[in-house]
Amino acid sequence: MITVKFNILDVKPGYRILDIGCGPGRHISAAYEHEKVTAIGADLSHEDLQQGVKRLQFHDHLGAHKGGSWAFTMADITNLPFADDSFDIVLCSEVMEHIPTDDVAAKEILRVLKPGHNLVVTVPRFWPEKICWLLSDEYFNANMGHVRIYKKKPLVKLIEKQGATYWNAHHAHSIHAPYWWLKCLVGPTRTDHWAVNLYKRFLEWDILSQPKLTKFMDRLLNPVMGKSLVLYFTKDK
Repeated sequence: MITVKFNILDVKPGYRILDIGCGPGRHISAAYEHEKVTAIGADLSHEDLQQGVKRLQFHDHLGAHKGGSWAFTMADITNLPFADDSFDIVLCSEVMEHIPTDDVAAKEILRVLKPGHNLVVTVPRFWPEKICWLLSDEYFNANMGHVRIYKKKPLVKLIEKQGATYWNAHHAHSIHAPYWWLKCLVGPTRTDHWAVNLYKRFLEWDILSQPKLTKFMDRLLNPVMGKSLVLYFTKDK
């Protein structure tokens, strides 16, 4: 499930790409498929990093890369272990809503990005996320805890305040929104409900098979109920 549109990022051979809060490596895998890139995944979860390593090893086994390299490291978004201006692209997908000091996180991700280069930040969209909070008192504590719900303008202002210029946005994963509403309705941590498990199997099938019908439905519904808000910035020179 790729949230970021790499085709509009103009990824060049030799680029260093950081995905902070990489989880099990879905965006790092997509980045690694570009020619001669160095893809770095960083996260606080040791378990997620192990899954990411296995995912990229599998990519290497399949030959699904173009002369690049990859690595994973444990890191905190509020104190990144990288030098200033280290990366050509920085991705921060579904992380900021977990961070109490989001201004510090925004400063750090821009610090390690090269001037004139692109940052992508994705967060849960306001109204689908708000429904989750209304349906379940447990939801904001699940999935390592959501400490806030973002609206677009305040988040853009937060990032731009640290020295970046906003230039594009879109929404993604509309067909995933009802899954989370359903989970919240029955209990966000439950794994035994037939309806939730059935919807989960549908989403897994959709991700693996990518049928044209559901791709069309997702694109059609994204402006209305896309689960994720995706924002693109360029660091000021």
